[in-house]
Amino acid sequence: MRYRQLGDSGIEVSEIALGSWLTYSGGVGKDQTVACTNAAFDAGITFFDTANVYGRGASETAWGEILADHPRDSYVLATKVYFPMSDTDRGLSAAQIHKQIDASLQRLRTDHVDLYQCHRYDADTPLQETMQALTEVVEAGKARAIGFSEWTPEQIQAALDLPGVAKFVSSQPQYSMLYRVPEQGVLDVCRRNGISQVVFSPLAQGVLTGKYRPGEPPPADSRAASDEMNTFIGRLVQDDTLEAVQRLRPIADGAGLTLPQLALAWILREDNVASAIIGASRPEQVHANAAAAGIELTPDVLAAIDEALGDVVVR
Repeated sequence: MRYRQLGDSGIEVSEIALGSWLTYSGGVGKDQTVACTNAAFDAGITFFDTANVYGRGASETAWGEILADHPRDSYVLATKVYFPMSDTDRGLSAAQIHKQIDASLQRLRTDHVDLYQCHRYDADTPLQETMQALTEVVEAGKARAIGFSEWTPEQIQAALDLPGVAKFVSSQPQYSMLYRVPEQGVLDVCRRNGISQVVFSPLAQGVLTGKYRPGEPPPADSRAASDEMNTFIGRLVQDDTLEAVQRLRPIADGAGLTLPQLALAWILREDNVASAIIGASRPEQVHANAAAAGIELTPDVLAAIDEALGDVVVR
């Protein structure tokens, strides 16, 4: 495993992080969660990303129990706030930020998270109010640093321009070989301002593993076949996309890599990326994906990837 600085925060994170979006709040049992978390530590993964809304607190509660067995300074813990936790609890108002950080810390069984992230932008709350509340969370020692997920370049810059508030150090975008939207502005503003990317869905919800084949039903044990976990995968399992992914196989073979390792190494080629978040339902997946850390792809391989994927890439 290799490690990178998280923006200009001074926090060091593993190049591969373990996430808990779907897997630990629906679809994967406790024993598997424990096994995957322990496998992450074994593989040198020290960065764990969750959110209050994952399973309406279930993911935080699970990791609160599991991570209690590890020294607090042996891992970096991130969570998020914004999405509804009840019919009345949602958004990034000052009241919600203070209420939700306390609830997250209780579930996570810790007195602080290393990174507290705005899960989306809240257009219904003044940005100044949100940033001031996040600053108070940092000043109270409840979070070491703050970040955001899926904000536009204009929203990011507006937060950076506010005086007297804590500064964002991380951005959590969807980013993969197949989905490159952050390259249109987000990466630029972040590079200029000491903000790192912590990428979610780097394997395009498993599509870049090659497990889904054009014209065939999804494997029975896959995310696409699970009613609990397939909400957002539909557009990724179109035949033209799956055919393009199969064209990556000889490229990965020629580089001595698996398809997931190729996809993760592609993400980590970008200096502004601090970490790529993986999901896992089995410990062997954790170890296999962790092996992508430190792999450097040659210009020829990068060019071959672009040629293979062609116009299925969302830019």
